[in-house]
Amino acid sequence: MNLTALSIRRPSLVIVVFAVLMFMGVASYLSLPIELVPKFDPPVITLSAIYPGASPAEVENAVARPLEDAVASLEGVQLIQIGSNEGICFIALELSQEVDIDQAVQELQRKITQILPTLPREVRPPVVNKFALSELPVMRLAVRSNLAGAKFYDLVKDRLLPEMTQVRGVAQITILGGEAREVRVNINRSRLEQYGLSLLQVAQVIQASNLDFPTGKLVSGETQVRVRLSGKIRTLDELRRLIVGRSRQGGVIYLDDVADVEDGVREPEVFCRTNDEPVLALEVRKQGDANAVEMSRQLLERMKVLEHTYASEGLRFEVISNSTVFIRQATDAVLHDLLLAVVLVALVMLLFLHSLRNAAIVLVSIPTSIVSTFVMMKVMGYSINMMSLLGLSLAIGILVDDAIVVIENIYRHLELGKNRVQAAYDGRQEIGFTAISITLVDVVVFLPIIFTTGIVPNLLRQFCMTVLVSTLMSLLVSFTLVPWLASRVGRLHRFEGNHWTGRVVLRFEAFLERLAGSFVEALRWALGSWRSKATVLLLMLALGGGAVWLVTAGFIGNAFIDAGERNEFLLEVELPKTASLKQTDATVRQVEDWLRQQEHVVRLFTTVGTTTKSFGLNAPYVAEILVELAPYPRPRRVSTDVFARRAKLQLEERIAGAQIRANPIDILGLSFAPIEVRINGPDLDSLLAMSDAVMKVMASVPGCVEITPSVEAGNPEVQVVVDRQRMAEYGLTMAQLGLTLQTAFSGNIDARFRDGSNEYPIRVVLDAFNRRSVEDIRNLTLINPLGTPVAIRQFAEVREGFGPTRLERRDRLPSVQFSASVIGRPTGTVAREVKAKVMALRPPTGAHFHFGGDLRRQEQGLGTMSFALWTSLVLVYLVMVALYDNWMYPLVVLLSIPLSVIGAFLAMALAQQNLTVFTGLGLLMLVGLVGKNAILVVDFANHLRQRGMGLVQALLQATRLRFRPVLMTNLSMIIGLLPLALSTSAGSAWKVGLAWAIIGGLSSSMFLSLIFVPVVYALFDRLQARLGWNERKPIEFVE
Repeated sequence: MNLTALSIRRPSLVIVVFAVLMFMGVASYLSLPIELVPKFDPPVITLSAIYPGASPAEVENAVARPLEDAVASLEGVQLIQIGSNEGICFIALELSQEVDIDQAVQELQRKITQILPTLPREVRPPVVNKFALSELPVMRLAVRSNLAGAKFYDLVKDRLLPEMTQVRGVAQITILGGEAREVRVNINRSRLEQYGLSLLQVAQVIQASNLDFPTGKLVSGETQVRVRLSGKIRTLDELRRLIVGRSRQGGVIYLDDVADVEDGVREPEVFCRTNDEPVLALEVRKQGDANAVEMSRQLLERMKVLEHTYASEGLRFEVISNSTVFIRQATDAVLHDLLLAVVLVALVMLLFLHSLRNAAIVLVSIPTSIVSTFVMMKVMGYSINMMSLLGLSLAIGILVDDAIVVIENIYRHLELGKNRVQAAYDGRQEIGFTAISITLVDVVVFLPIIFTTGIVPNLLRQFCMTVLVSTLMSLLVSFTLVPWLASRVGRLHRFEGNHWTGRVVLRFEAFLERLAGSFVEALRWALGSWRSKATVLLLMLALGGGAVWLVTAGFIGNAFIDAGERNEFLLEVELPKTASLKQTDATVRQVEDWLRQQEHVVRLFTTVGTTTKSFGLNAPYVAEILVELAPYPRPRRVSTDVFARRAKLQLEERIAGAQIRANPIDILGLSFAPIEVRINGPDLDSLLAMSDAVMKVMASVPGCVEITPSVEAGNPEVQVVVDRQRMAEYGLTMAQLGLTLQTAFSGNIDARFRDGSNEYPIRVVLDAFNRRSVEDIRNLTLINPLGTPVAIRQFAEVREGFGPTRLERRDRLPSVQFSASVIGRPTGTVAREVKAKVMALRPPTGAHFHFGGDLRRQEQGLGTMSFALWTSLVLVYLVMVALYDNWMYPLVVLLSIPLSVIGAFLAMALAQQNLTVFTGLGLLMLVGLVGKNAILVVDFANHLRQRGMGLVQALLQATRLRFRPVLMTNLSMIIGLLPLALSTSAGSAWKVGLAWAIIGGLSSSMFLSLIFVPVVYALFDRLQARLGWNERKPIEFVE
């Protein structure tokens, strides 16, 4: 079926088909979720297990290693990383891409259930989760009120959170800081010993005396009544008068006799404040498939309602961070660039086609192709994100290619004197094969990424699919809408010099003729002799070598992904590990005072006692400040990285005894170290002994800063070393001792106190006076089965020492990781130098170095892009072989592709762009974009030779006649990419390098290929003639 003939004869069918596609596209667009990047879940499973009060060594031996043995047999496990902290262990399992994550989670839970009885009784059931970027906090809020202490905390927990979690898309809201109410039973050790009681006895009595218990029902005839034991403690006085034992004289011992019972608050572990004002912080996480932007909008509206409802309590919300603002800014910026690209391409079309009608015919392919693509995005479950919109923006120049080729040829047939209908049909028929060729070349380059797996394909797949589908739609438009419109409204315009528009057009056409003539004359010289051909080839080799030299000489750095500019950074403050929360808070206030005096600091959000990297673990000696700056580059002229580095250095001079680290926040809102060096080995002590050497080598690399080891000795601890035989002689057990110590110094909160509809923990703990020194541990007593009090010093040695704050394992061996940030240089360049210097060290026996962070991701990404590049070259070659039924001429097209590298690398060097995954994507796109320049020349030369024209004359004529469409298609793409290349908006770091790579590649290939391709064509034609391949015998048979 001839689509062009059908479209010209039955336009109503074409109109209906595209009207339906446009309607479905608009409907799809309105229902698509908005995200920053495509949703993809890495094949990672996380496992956490809590062992209250245990040291990192105890956690590793009693919990981490048994779990490690259990998960090691899980199918598809490629990497096991374990971190054992005080009271908790984290396990991260990296699986192969082929593994079904949901099935792996179920299998992992089954294995954990099997070994759960072997773990210590105090270990809480491990929690298994799939790691997903969508589960990171979307918003962070600060809440203020006139209420104080526990009343404010209860207002947020019991009233605000239930209202806020009802917002569609909200999965979880976590509270940071605040003063949570609890009933404190502060045990006086002296009085406890006086009455001959133990801590465990008191805690057990409180728990056993504080129960509501269903006991059954009474049945009488046809009626029944439920029976329930109501044993919950209702008042503090009732708790104080609880009988916890009897004295030796038979008297009653009340709880009030051995403890002070008070309605208090939990001992603070985290302080939060904004600009020196104490606040309660909330972290909001969205459901996996929820629209983050819409969820944020509805939550902000709900917050306004709550502020009005609780105005008498002085309730106020403040948005500390909202990732959806950046998402909206980034997507709006890409949409703006897209619309600007359409306008610029329209001007290019008007300049070349000299007619609003003809320009409109070409431009109609843009909205029809883009809007129709939204249907595919809806069907595939895609979203409106930076990658899908970036794909559509880059496709603007591609979408008009087919229409340009078709309309330009129709225009040429009109100049031959044909009527509009015949010119439209003949023009499309003559060039249809070429249009198919350049479209297929454009789209096949994306197939390797679409059909492979990994972090890079997952990130780029939506980009590739949007470009592919919109390009195929533009081919359909060029075969249907364009010839139909040309047959109805197309017109041949003849301009004269009696009007300014005519003079402009005639001068422009004369300029194009002179330019085309110059290329033809240059080509005539190049084809004139072997020496001239050799000169052309050597010149191209020299230019290509120069382009490669730009990379090897360091003018073009490399990185996985450019971090971009987020106008905020994290400042970590760490004091000696003996520091209390109050000491840390006092030091952090000095840091805040200095920061508030700095120009362009807009807001400070401080958390004392935890950091974003601690994954919910609290430590009194650490703090973190989120520093929000004024926008860059106006009014702030210094980048965030430089500002953060200067702040760190100046604060270290002013604040004694504190380690200060400045961590930039990347485009995804994350703050992870881009450089990771890990050493694994059988002996942890030898690894720790190697730490100083590794850190010194890393620090010697320019740009490598903020080097931090993951495992450090020097964490003060008190070790209770038990003489098991003596403990057994006293009739005591290790479990009894452990529970006693835990109750004394952490508290037992098994019992709950009910007040109305709310329940609060009852914390049984030694009073503050009795838990201040090592002697308090030695003097703590237990009661043996004979009722005799036994002090811990009688069967155990209590000594002060130091231990690691964290222990790590990787692939079943002890491990230490060194993390570092990068400033002033490309991360990939710094990472490569770090790797080279670290590998020169001699590790301990049995130890090995491993490299992660951006270096690992970059190696994976560049590996993927290299595979995609080589595969795309093969696919382009095979497509052209199939289309032209020739094995030699497609090589002419392939050899023209390296010409794009010359301009691409030069543009990247001038624009100071790094070689990243996105610039690699630009080079991949150039395979198709540059190949079509050669196709236009080769295909037309073949047509002319089939008509009997000689080789040289055919190449000259093809270059002259194809110069205009080559110039139009390339200029439309280049001009359409300028808004992206010059962008300074949110998220521009990803698209600027990509745009400059394509602009440079197209600019060089646009001119060089017009000389190089005909020269190579002539050489290959001569080779075919010598081999006898150009004389093909027709194959005749009767079907």
